[in-house]
Amino acid sequence: MHSDLIGKIEKARRYAAEPERIKFSDLRATFHGGNSDHEISLHDGQWSCNCSFFRMWGTCAHVMAMQRILHPMLTEEARQADLAIAQLDLNV
Repeated sequence: MHSDLIGKIEKARRYAAEPERIKFSDLRATFHGGNSDHEISLHDGQWSCNCSFFRMWGTCAHVMAMQRILHPMLTEEARQADLAIAQLDLNV
């Protein structure tokens, strides 16, 4: 293997261990919820989910789970939920 490629592989390993280097601005995913699949997205720091709870409250379990999973890779705006209760650390 070329030494250049070996160096890139090592660099990739270091980067993977530091997820805070990455900041998502746009993201689209399918979230397999307890009852059905949901389309969840992040655009310019704003979350969206097609579940009925999100339409009513502006956040949902799917968004809060994504925020928890991706926390070090989100902008400060994307880390914040629109619902005050979502700010509680439930240590789930």
